[in-house]
Amino acid sequence: MAKLDFRFKTSVRVRWMECDAQGIVYNGAYLGYLEIGQAEYYRNLGFAIYTIPESGYIDFAVVKSTIEFKSPAKVDEIIELYVRVAKIGNTSLTLNMEIYPEGSDRLLTDIETIYVGYEAATESSKPVPKDIRKLINTFEETGEILPVDQLPDLARAIAFNKNHLNR
Repeated sequence: MAKLDFRFKTSVRVRWMECDAQGIVYNGAYLGYLEIGQAEYYRNLGFAIYTIPESGYIDFAVVKSTIEFKSPAKVDEIIELYVRVAKIGNTSLTLNMEIYPEGSDRLLTDIETIYVGYEAATESSKPVPKDIRKLINTFEETGEILPVDQLPDLARAIAFNKNHLNR
């Protein structure tokens, strides 16, 4: 892929705690960057992915992550996380993330992760809701972010969470 294949990016500064003694980001830290990239991607679309499960609307479980290391990221370097949902299946989302040094086209890391919609009460998969599907597909195809109030089920889940967080 190329940077142009991504409609969303966010930046992060590499912290010492994410590095080994040589000041190079250690492998486990990249899953932390994935979490940051994923959270910011959904926040950009209008909701916080980590609060939605409380409403019973949807939760996601990671079923597969593949990380390809191309070049090391180093302490105090600002890195850019390019994120996209490449595919939506019936119950799954495939998220791609590429990491670059700020202002560079040198690919550091390529990550692909598959998330499955999850129903905790039954410990089974759950279809990706139509509002989430519509929101992501519209963004990935056109760059447009649909207002959440046009997505009634998602809007109810967000309202549920706001009401419970303000108690």
